[in-house]
Formats: sequence, structure tokens, C-alpha cells
Amino acid sequence: MKKVQKIHVKIGDNVKVISGFDKNKTGEVIKIYRKTGKILVKGINFKFKHIKPNNENDVGEIKQFEAPIHHSNVKLNLKES
Repeated sequence: MKKVQKIHVKIGDNVKVISGFDKNKTGEVIKIYRKTGKILVKGINFKFKHIKPNNENDVGEIKQFEAPIHHSNVKLNLKES
């Protein structure tokens, strides 16, 4: 049986990224994934998805979305909360 990780942030908290590509950026926690220990932060860790053309769309497109990051890569930002 897998143990659910204790996460030190809650939805609505302002956090600062302390490691990774978006280091020193701040954002608000939107969603928490307790089973994987990851969180979704507004405006942080954007990924791109390339969509092929199909019957409905004549042209393909590139969609941009926020990807979750591990909770150990952020700290609570008490200055802006």
C-alpha cells in the first residue's frame, strides 16, 4: 500500500519555486495531486502540446498548458500571502 505524502501547501497559497527551470518565480496553488505529491501552480511550468490536423480542423495547432511540479520544489511565500 502506497503512503500518501503530506504536502505543506494548500490551495490558494502563494508559493515560490526554489528549483528547476522556473526558479525564483511565484504563483498561486490551483490544484493538489496528493497521490503523486505534485501541485499545479498558476503561471508556472508551461508545457506545449502539438495537435495534428484532423477532419474538424484543417490546420494543426499548438496548445499551451500548465504542468504540475513536485511539492518539494516550492516553498511558501509569506511576503505576498
